[in-house]
Amino acid sequence: MMLLELFLGFLRVGCFSFGGGYAAVALIREVVLSHGWMTEEMLSYVIAVSESTPGPIMVNLATYVGSTRAGVPGAIVATLAVVLPAFFIILALMAVLRRFTENRWVRAALTGLKAAVTGVILATALEMIAGNCFPGGGPDWIAVGLTALLAGLFFGSKPLLKRRLSPIALICIAAVLGALAYGL
Repeated sequence: MMLLELFLGFLRVGCFSFGGGYAAVALIREVVLSHGWMTEEMLSYVIAVSESTPGPIMVNLATYVGSTRAGVPGAIVATLAVVLPAFFIILALMAVLRRFTENRWVRAALTGLKAAVTGVILATALEMIAGNCFPGGGPDWIAVGLTALLAGLFFGSKPLLKRRLSPIALICIAAVLGALAYGL
């Protein structure tokens, strides 16, 4: 029964997550929390680990959640469920879109989808920031400070260094600062 639940839950994620893995985090969060597979806190840790490991975040999350719920079979089922829709959709779209990429209606629809995906990613990021900086309603001043510092590093690096800090550098800096701040 658990394998079927994992398959259907992550199939839903795979079918309705447009814009890549980060846009899918909101949908994965909804599926995982609605089934009670993890707590909000555990899921935020898993998201952080999935972001810092190689591979697409959506696949990493599905594999990890599947493995925690049903071992290796669960990991395989959840991973297949999350990637199969994209595989078949891309095959079908490439056959059709190749002929219509110059059509102004198709270009307009794709532009609209980009805006929607940007909004979903921004909303998810703000929700995660609020959840991590204000757990249980009250502020976690260390998390607020680290978030502000990392945002400052990200946005301030371009004017100073003439380029943005790489995501890898930001993840490493965040890990070191988090270990120092919360480990002491």
